[in-house]
Amino acid sequence: MRFATLLSGIGLMLAGIASADPVGSANFVRNHAERVAIEHVTIIDGTGRPARIDETVFIVAGRIVYVGASKHAPVKKDDEIIDGHGMSLIPGLVGMHEHMFYPSPVAGPPVAIEQFVTAPLLYLASGVTTARTAGSMDPYGDLAMKRGIDAGRIIGPDLDLTTPYLEGSPSALPQMHELTDVNDARRLVRYWHDEGFSSVKAYSDVTADELAAGINEAHRLGMKITGHLCSVGYTKAIELGMDNFEHGPFASPDGDLDAGRIPDMCRSAPDQKSARFVLSDISSDVLPDGAEVRALIDLMVKRRVPLTSTLAVLEGAVGMSEQRRVVLAKLLHPVVWNYLNTPSPARKGLEDLLSRSLKKEMAFELAFAKAGGVLMAGCDPTGEGFTFAGLGDQRNVELLVQAGFTAPEAIRIATLNGAIFEGRQVDIGSIEVGKRADLVLLDGDIASDVHAIEHPALVFKAGVGYDSKAIYESIAGQVGLH
Repeated sequence: MRFATLLSGIGLMLAGIASADPVGSANFVRNHAERVAIEHVTIIDGTGRPARIDETVFIVAGRIVYVGASKHAPVKKDDEIIDGHGMSLIPGLVGMHEHMFYPSPVAGPPVAIEQFVTAPLLYLASGVTTARTAGSMDPYGDLAMKRGIDAGRIIGPDLDLTTPYLEGSPSALPQMHELTDVNDARRLVRYWHDEGFSSVKAYSDVTADELAAGINEAHRLGMKITGHLCSVGYTKAIELGMDNFEHGPFASPDGDLDAGRIPDMCRSAPDQKSARFVLSDISSDVLPDGAEVRALIDLMVKRRVPLTSTLAVLEGAVGMSEQRRVVLAKLLHPVVWNYLNTPSPARKGLEDLLSRSLKKEMAFELAFAKAGGVLMAGCDPTGEGFTFAGLGDQRNVELLVQAGFTAPEAIRIATLNGAIFEGRQVDIGSIEVGKRADLVLLDGDIASDVHAIEHPALVFKAGVGYDSKAIYESIAGQVGLH
């Protein structure tokens, strides 16, 4: 992976964002009425049930008070009415592997650039109303962003902040703390819990002992822990009490599937630092329906360990449509756009590897879900730089459908399943009476064409409707460096 950092000016940027109008901006907010009805719309409600046509969702004071046939909706003449003919409505996406940073598009050591301006706006405009950060590179920046969002000073999704990474030594990236021992693992979890973080992320070179210490401390403090693992196998991690896995075994390489792996190392030889070596071995030699993979699925289902699908970060540029290229050309900073369009032999080799891994990961995730496993979704805007906040979450839904899920199944994976894991299913994750009005109104019928998810017209968060197009236009030419 390639990364760069923005270490200066953070306070100034956050202060500038915080000075915005408390509910955003008149340029962004389209619906802020006490009573709003979205009429004659096709609904995929997030529960996995089939789409329903010609329905109305009625919102009062930011809550859903009616979902049903349009002819029976309790709408009054003075209520704000949105005509949903030809449109579809889904719950706000609950992104379970999101970041507030992006890999550097310039030469140098692998580091990460914080996206304080564009990331929260991109997420919300793209339909992500709740996001777990799944690993922090600038924890104090993430804290400031969350506090600004919670206070209404910054426009963005609700954030579940995940700690800096539990990573071994040497670390995969210079911005990651290198754990020294089990006591250091406990200290890291405890410190960031006290600072306000609610979940923990383990990374690819953590040792089994450090992981065990981190899990125990997290659970003692009432936190959940997920992991992009490699040095510790999935089976061992489950035995230790891991709550969640990221990416899946063909993306976040299950060390147990690599016959040549040295224990507690994410590589098959001491001089191999990159997880790509292990990924290559697995994608080439392990079949998604092999006995060892079926055994892993059975264990994850039995122990109720969910998996976060991040298919978009595996796809990279290989499946990018011309329409998506047009969108990115407008949004991205010229330096980022030029970098992504500069071919290189190294990138071509990696794309071939990721393409093989993507196909196997798709098959694994479909088999896992059919066996009773719980899938969640997120985009992980890292990799080689082709996956972006919010836009990658949209693409992940499309790839789930490409993998064999129906549109209602894919929407549930991207909404209600994450809400349940977060313990927030009473409030968010589906379109049901009593829940907060976190909704995405799409141009087009997502039930017949999943690509409608790329066309959000309005994104409602707690009943406030934001204009996606206006938000996108406001950050044109900035994404990737700000």
